[in-house]
Amino acid sequence: MNILMVLTSHNRPLGDTGRVAGFWLEEFADPYYVFKDAGAMITIASPRGGQPPIDPKSDDPEFQTVATRRFKGDGQAQQALAHSARLSEVAPGGYDAMFYAGGHGPLWDLAHDPDSIRLIESMYADGKPVAAVGHGPAAFLHAKAPDGSPLVQGKEVTSFADTEEAEAGLAEVVPFLVEDMLVQNGARYSKAADWHPCVRSDGNLITGQNPASSESAAHELLQRLSPNPTRT
Repeated sequence: MNILMVLTSHNRPLGDTGRVAGFWLEEFADPYYVFKDAGAMITIASPRGGQPPIDPKSDDPEFQTVATRRFKGDGQAQQALAHSARLSEVAPGGYDAMFYAGGHGPLWDLAHDPDSIRLIESMYADGKPVAAVGHGPAAFLHAKAPDGSPLVQGKEVTSFADTEEAEAGLAEVVPFLVEDMLVQNGARYSKAADWHPCVRSDGNLITGQNPASSESAAHELLQRLSPNPTRT
């Protein structure tokens, strides 16, 4: 079982907020250990390769989880992250599924990255699970289904909600709101209460609303890879 985890390379300032973009640590660490503990081989990739930028806010004590603390003591995982593969050098045939972590960075790079779009379209067309959590579904902005329609058209999905973005104080800073983009592309969007876990699955497309949804989204992806999946 080979899983490709995709992270942003974008580390520019978030307007005049004093923060920089990047990936959200929980949305990487929680799924990473779900996959690792299930025996999966994991490849981490990003548009520029090398060390993807962590959103410093996600490293605050209040946002730590069992998995993020485990990551802090896992030198092997830190080395794997520091040497992420370049997306342009990744071939979809070597993987059984892919998972996009969120954080605000994907709104700027993964949403428009041609190699990311290529991988999404190829793996989805081959019937492989494609999952994204938080702002990760921004990567679906330009992705198409095999028939040429938007990948998310008619699909049940979720993502970081407009109301969550407003509460984070970044609704006027980000280039687009992920919830709005999904709806505009024809998706059937729904969510839970802000900051509560929510995962939506539609065939091999799996989406999670926010950091609290990361672990559940990863388990849902593993169920799609099981020869005899069970649903709860």
